[in-house]
Order: sequence, then structure tokens, then C-alpha cells
Amino acid sequence: MKFKKIITGLTLSILLASKVTVAADFGKGLLAAHSGDFKTALSEWTPLAEQGHAKAQYHLGVMHDYGRGVSENDKTAVKWYTLAAEQGYESAQYNLAIMYRRGEGVLENNKTAVKWYTKAAEQGYSKAQTDLGNMYKNGRGVPESDKTAVKWYTLAAEQGHADAQYNLAKMYENGEGVSESDKTAVKWYTLAAEQGHADAQNNLGIMYDYGKGVPESNKTAFKWYTLAAEQRHAKSQFNLGVMHDYGRGVPENDKTAVKWYTLAAEQGHAKSQYNLGIM
Repeated sequence: MKFKKIITGLTLSILLASKVTVAADFGKGLLAAHSGDFKTALSEWTPLAEQGHAKAQYHLGVMHDYGRGVSENDKTAVKWYTLAAEQGYESAQYNLAIMYRRGEGVLENNKTAVKWYTKAAEQGYSKAQTDLGNMYKNGRGVPESDKTAVKWYTLAAEQGHADAQYNLAKMYENGEGVSESDKTAVKWYTLAAEQGHADAQNNLGIMYDYGKGVPESNKTAFKWYTLAAEQRHAKSQFNLGVMHDYGRGVPENDKTAVKWYTLAAEQGHAKSQYNLGIM
């Protein structure tokens, strides 16, 4: 019995030492990658990946996906993502889903994309939850279901994912998969807008402009339109043009109206081009 305990203790020590070495080698690769030394990262991660180290497999997938330190190769990226994804590594599952959705390195397959999005989403991965919501919203790889889309958007939105917050706001504004609620739409638009989401800033501006879910306020609408317009958001640039054109929330100013109409028109915004022509 005593001899068995000694052997067990030795085995445990060897295993612990092995894990420490693996962690050190992975960390060395990570440090090298962060400093732009992808050659060293590759040499550190490849042996680990071949031994089944999920994080190393994922990072090798990224290197081949984006051509970092190696020639870009979607097929090889898929290989490494798959090995890591099959071990439950959520970042790899998410990236693998994207590869299948886009048909990069594999044949395009929305059904398989949904499979991997779901696995990552069920682990709480907010990007996967958002994309999975999109798949259900648009009926890609699954039957179209606004209700299920709302479920996944909500989970991601509650984690602070701006795209999910924006998408969820639209669902509430339009009454898709949930009861229509401008007030709730404003809540989610605001959270996304405060993170700099230009579409959310524009839509929040519209809510204030027309008093939907909030008291009408041209001044607040102007604030959100401006933040989006400064990010080159064409619809907001048009909306600012209108406000200056007709003196809504700001003094009437044709020169400033022309400025914003021009910026939007140059992006192909048809209404701006029309209004600019009138000016």
C-alpha cells in the first residue's frame, strides 16, 4: 500500500510538471505572437497542437486563417479550428461556424454553421449568441423564428454585446418575436449607442426625433445623429442635413445642411442626393 502511494505521488508530480511545461510553452508562444514574432509562436504551438492542446490548436487556426507567420490557408485553419472545437473550445467553435457560413476552407453549409454557433452560444459566448440570433432571424440553416432570435439576442445583449442590443431593440420596435414596445427598444438602442454603435445611435436619434418610447426631443435627436454622422453613417448625415435645412432642434443653416447632405450623397444616399440637387 505504501509503495503504491509513493508511485501515485511520483506520477502526480510528473503530471503536474508536464502541465507546467505545457503552460509555459503555450505562454511563450502567446508572448511571441503578441510581439509579432509569429515564427516562434508557430514553433511553440505546433507540437502542443499536435498533442491535442485546444488553445494551441485554436491559435494555429487563427494564424492560418489570417496568414500570420504562415501562408493564408482556410483549409488548414478549418482543420485546427475543428480539432479545438471538438474539445469544446468556444472560440474555435465560433470561428468554425463562420468558416462554414462563409464557405471558407469548406463547402458553405449554414446547417453546420448553426451547429457550431449553438455549441459556442450554449457556453455563453456572446458573439455566437448574436450570430445564432441572426441565423434564426433570417432562416439560415434553421427554420425562421423571430422568437428564437430574440432569445439569443437577449442572452448576448445582457452580456453587453452591442450588435445584439441593437438587433434586440429593432425586434421590440417592430414587434418581431416579442410584443411591440418602443420603450424597451429605446432601452436597448441606448445601451448599444453608448458603446458607439452607429446604427443604434441613428435609430435612437429617430426615436427622440419622433417621440417614440421617449418624450420628443429634437435636441437629443441631434446629439445622437451627430455621433453617428461623425462615424460616416449616411442616414444620420442625411438626418442632420434635414435638421439644419428646416431648423429642427438647431438654427436653420443651409450651408451646414449642404455639408451633411454632401457627405451622405457621396456615399450613395439617394435622398441626400435629391435634397442636395434641390439645394
